[in-house]
Amino acid sequence: MTLEEMEAIVMAFPGAEKGMSYGRPSFKVNGKFFTRLRREDDSLVLLEVSFDEREMLMEAEPETFHFTAHYKDYPSVLARMATLHPGSFKNFLERRWRKIAPKKWVKERDAAGAQG
Repeated sequence: MTLEEMEAIVMAFPGAEKGMSYGRPSFKVNGKFFTRLRREDDSLVLLEVSFDEREMLMEAEPETFHFTAHYKDYPSVLARMATLHPGSFKNFLERRWRKIAPKKWVKERDAAGAQG
């Protein structure tokens, strides 16, 4: 996935705002952390990933999924942007977005999806 593809996916979510964090793109929704690109390894920080799911992802796709000591106690995983499938990225963000977006936005998105 390219930087441009990544940004397009993130910004397609209602309320997504672009900013900077540690000199790299960072994104928030409703004032809460959504995702960011790590300068150290060009990996995306993905939240709302259980520890069991993280282990499964790292075992299934070690070239994509990993974590560092900083993230070991958080329900999250790091995903190398170069090998992360855009559809998978969108699915991870959907999960996070549903947790941090106002309930009204979630209902509106669900209603629009049901009609489309």
